[in-house]
This record gives sequence, structure tokens and C-alpha cells, in this order.
Amino acid sequence: MTVIREQDFIQSVADAFQFISYYHPEDYLRDLWEAYQREESPAAKDAMAQILVNSRMAAEGHRPICQDTGIAIAFIRAGMDVRWDTRLSLEELVNEGVRRAYTDPDNPLRASMLADPDGKRRSTGDNTPAVTHVELVPGDKVEVIVAAKGGGSENKSKFAMLLPSDSIVDWVLSIVPTMGADWCPPGLLSLAIGGSPEKCMLMAKWAMMEPMNIHQLKARGPKTREEELRLELYEKVNALGIGAQGLGGLTTVLDVKVTGFPTHAASKPVALLPNCAATRHAHFVLDGSGPAKLEPPSLDAWPRLALDLSTSKRVNLDTITKEEIASFKAGDRLLLSGKLLTGRDAAHKRIVDMLARGEKLPVDLAGRFIYYTGPVDAVRDEVVGPAGPTTSSRMDKFVEPVLAQTGLFGMVGKSERGPLATESIRKHGALYCIAVGGAAYLVSKSIRASRVLAFEDLGMEAIREFEVKDMPVIVAVDAKGDAVHRSGPAEWRARIGKIPVVTAA
Repeated sequence: MTVIREQDFIQSVADAFQFISYYHPEDYLRDLWEAYQREESPAAKDAMAQILVNSRMAAEGHRPICQDTGIAIAFIRAGMDVRWDTRLSLEELVNEGVRRAYTDPDNPLRASMLADPDGKRRSTGDNTPAVTHVELVPGDKVEVIVAAKGGGSENKSKFAMLLPSDSIVDWVLSIVPTMGADWCPPGLLSLAIGGSPEKCMLMAKWAMMEPMNIHQLKARGPKTREEELRLELYEKVNALGIGAQGLGGLTTVLDVKVTGFPTHAASKPVALLPNCAATRHAHFVLDGSGPAKLEPPSLDAWPRLALDLSTSKRVNLDTITKEEIASFKAGDRLLLSGKLLTGRDAAHKRIVDMLARGEKLPVDLAGRFIYYTGPVDAVRDEVVGPAGPTTSSRMDKFVEPVLAQTGLFGMVGKSERGPLATESIRKHGALYCIAVGGAAYLVSKSIRASRVLAFEDLGMEAIREFEVKDMPVIVAVDAKGDAVHRSGPAEWRARIGKIPVVTAA
């Protein structure tokens, strides 16, 4: 009988979460490189180049691909003939592995899990608990899949109970444009159909860990209804023109997964889950012979790319004026240097609450730019760990009071802004730029100094001051209110010209 020892399981889980923090799956790299080579949109091509360069840097440096090192998820298929040498539950075993991985001193990962989610929302400190799913199956081995899912893509998970006669394709094409770029395309979409609501969501989550193979499927042709849907949705979702980082382009998804399950005659549950540009998962099997050994990919799996910054404009954040800001246009590429503040959800709420009470802020925001980020802790000689952008729309409700009452000049984040935030940017002649989601380690290399200025108790959400040198960004909303996330996808959907505009249901 196979005996799975406690320490073998825990060590395997810990090693796997460390592994996926800095290694992309090779199938993702292959398909992203193929998409990069055929991309015609300069903005999307540049975004994909940054993701690929960042990925290689993370692999070489053994540091996280993305600062959002995710919610830890484990799928376990345990053979019914296995005996466990432990007094812990499977969830406790997984949690101990996660704890070790996320507090590893050589590569600490960001602890994003918060207890008391509708109350004090305090960090658990080690990213536990994980979300663990277990199946008992025949056999004498234990198969484990670990995944780290970032908040940007998780927040765009969709579920609906459609009528039996409703079109799945129409529903997907109405939903994907509403997801915007918060989920950091190009990535993967996983669609599940049938079962019950909870079964449907779980099927979609499980299927997104399968290998990317849409090109092989296109070559041999579909054999099932699910495979027909995969090909149809792959073509039509890409024809929406959303493109890498929502900037407009030929590739929004690298693959589409479709999974079906029998369902009630009156029902058609559907779940649509995205996996982002920081796709992270690893598979291993335990057979009682010791901890799993994960084979690092060869560096030959990464293309050697050099970023082209020749068309970027250099900007000094310490001397920037409103007149200079007014000269920039949506889509311009900038290289930021100087002092850059950081702050995200929790910090913005405190700022707005203090403004409402008439209190003096601990940091003068006048004439400054603020970067929506929550970096990973630094190690060794680093100034800061990976520090990519977080989803900007979560700060939309704070934009008007902050711009109106503090004199803030600009913001840097990820993906599009909503109409109210865009109007506030226009009204105050401010600027909103994006950094590339999924290029956190690359971005961190432009940060030359870092210090906490306020709200230290918020941990990674504290207000910091970065000293940056040539940090690459794109103007997403200019001082006139023109938004590249509107114009880019509209232009490329028209260029592709395969499907009409579809509005959300």
C-alpha cells in the first residue's frame, strides 16, 4: 500500500507554490510568443513584449512574475488505496505547505489573504488558508494541482443561470467586453456548462489548469459540441479586438476551454472564468517515494527580446506641470523618473475619510502622481520586490474627492477607468497612465529607492514613495478625457470586422 508521509506532502506543496511564482507554464510562453509574432497593434505588441521579458527575468531571478501572488488553490485527486501518515487533515496539510512557500526568506510571496472579509480585513500574514478541493478516485497515488489566482482575474469571474434556449456564444460575447482589461489579457477563458451552480463554477476553475492546445484542435478539427464551442469562441472573442491589456489588438485570448456536465431540464448554468497573463499552475503526483520533483523549464523556452523604448517620452515627475500633462495624448508611451507615491484601496479610503473630516493628510499630494500597487517584500539587495499595478477601477470612487481636494496631478495603475473617474480626470486636467499587468518584476527594476511615508499598519497597502528611473507606462486617459481603452478595442474590432458590436445583456 502507498504511504504518503506528512512532510513529503507539505514540502511538495511548498515547492510547487514557489515554483509557480517565477515559472510560467511552457505552453503559455509558446502561445504568447506566437501571438506576439503575429500581432499588428503596436501597443498590444509592446505589452506582450513586456510580459515576455518580465517572465524571463522572473525565471532567472527566482522572483514573482506578478506582485499579486494570488489566492492559493489546490486540487487533489487522492487514490482510495493510499494510506496517510499524518494526523492532519488534507486542508491542514495544504495550508502548511502554503505557509512555508509564502514565508520563504529567499523568495517571500505577498500575503494577500484577509480574515474578517466584511470587517477589519486584516492580513492572515502567510496567505493561508488556501482553497482546497478534494476528490477520491481509484488508485494508489495522489495527484495534486496547485494554482495561484490573482485578484484581478478572480474578480472577473462570471456566472449565470441561462434559459435552456439561450445562446451560450451570445452570452459570452456580451460578457467579455464588460470584463475590460482588469483580468490582464492575453490569457485563457474557461467556460463550464451544466451541473448545479457550485458544480459549474468548480468545473470552470479545474479546466483552466489543462494544457493550452487550441492550435492542435484547429489542426485536427472538432469532434464534440464542447470542441466546436472552443473554436467558435476563440475566434469570436479575439474578433472583439480587446487585445493585450485592453489596448486593442488581434489577440485577447490564447485559448478557450469548454467543459460540460448533465443538468436539470429547466436549467442551463454557465460559468466563465479568466486566467490572466500571470497564468500560474503546476501538477505533480505523489507515489510514496518522497516529495515531488518539479523540473525547471529550460531558458530556451523564453524568447530573447529587447524592449523598444525609442518612441517613449521621458517625463520628470519632480518638475512636471499641468501644461506638460495637457500635451500628452491617450496612447503615448512615457518613461517616468522622479518621486512617485504609492497607494491603493485601503490608503485611498483613509485619505477620503480624513478629507471628509477636515483632517490634514500625512502626505502632501499636490503636484504628485500616485501608483496603485502593493509590492512584494524586498530580498537581498533589492530596493523593493515585484511591484506591478493593481486594478485601477477599484479606486474610481475616490478619484473626484482626491483630485478636487488635494491637487494630485496623475495616477498610474492597470486597465480602464469608469465614466465617472474619466470625467473627473478631464475636469481637473489630470492624467491616468497604465503599467503592464503581468510585468511586475520588470517594473520593479526601474525603482531605485523606496520608503514608507504613511499608514505603515496597512502593510503592502501603505503609502510609499518610490524613486523611479525610466518606468515604462502608457497614457490611458489624457487631460481631455480621451481613453485608449475605448478607442483601441473599437479600432481593432472594426479592423478585424468579423462580428458586429454586441451590448451586454
